[in-house]
Amino acid sequence: MTNSAKSAARTAENSKTLEVLARTGFAVLGLLHILIGAIAIGLVGGSGDSADQSGALRELSSKPGGVVVLWVVVVGLFALTLWQIGQVFLVHETDPKKKWGRRASELGKGIAYGAVGATALTFALGGSSSSSDSSQSLSARLLASPGGVILLVIVGLVVAGIGVAFVVQGVLKKFEKNLVIPAGTKGKAVRGLGIAGYVAKGIALFVVGVLFVVAAVTADPEKASGLDGALKALIDLPFGKVILVAVGVGLIAYGLFCAARARWARL
Repeated sequence: MTNSAKSAARTAENSKTLEVLARTGFAVLGLLHILIGAIAIGLVGGSGDSADQSGALRELSSKPGGVVVLWVVVVGLFALTLWQIGQVFLVHETDPKKKWGRRASELGKGIAYGAVGATALTFALGGSSSSSDSSQSLSARLLASPGGVILLVIVGLVVAGIGVAFVVQGVLKKFEKNLVIPAGTKGKAVRGLGIAGYVAKGIALFVVGVLFVVAAVTADPEKASGLDGALKALIDLPFGKVILVAVGVGLIAYGLFCAARARWARL
C-alpha cells in the first residue's frame, strides 16, 4: 500500500466527525437487523414481507418521518463504508498471507456496508429495490455466461463460508476484539447479544450460500433468493417454524449488539 493511501486512511481514522458518523452507521445497521429479525418472526404467521435489507428499508420508508430516518441510514452506512475501507490500508500483520487475508476481509465488509447504503439511498430517493430479485438476477447472468455454473457454486461456497465464520466468531467470542466491553452486567449482556447474534446471522448466511449452490446445480436462478428466501426456506425444515423464530430472535440480538457496538466499538 502506498504511503499516501496509508496517510489518508490514518487521517480519516483520526477524524472525530467520521468516527461519530461511523458509530451512527453501526447504530442504523443494528436497526435494520432488528427489523429483519422482526419480519422473520412474522413469516411464521404467514406475513408476506421480505425478510431482508429491502424489506427493512421498505418498512422504514412507510413510517411517518421515514424518509428522514432513511437519509440518516444512508449517511451512517456510507460513513461506515469509508471508515471500513480505510482499515484495509491500516492492517498490522507481519505474515504477508495473513495480512492480505485480513485486507480482503476488511474490504469485503466495506463493500457489504456500501451495498446496503446504496439500497438505502434508492429508497431515500423514492425508489424501491428487491434484494431477492437482485440475487436471482445475478444468478441468471452467471448461469448464462461461460463457466457460470462453477462461478455460481464458488459464490455460494464463499457466502456459506462467511456464514460459518460468523458462527465461529460468535461461539469463540472473537467479536470482543472489536469492542471495549464494559464491566459488570452491561458487559455480560453485550457478550450474550454478540454470541446469539453472530450465530444467528451465520446460520442465515450459510443457508443463503446453500441456495446459491442449489441454483447452480439445478440451473434455476430463482432458487438463489437471498436472505429472504433463506429464512423462508427454514420453515420447510423439521421444526422449521421454531428454528425460524430462533434465528429471528438471534438477528434482533445481532441488531442490539450493533447498537452496543455503536457505543463501545474500537474506532
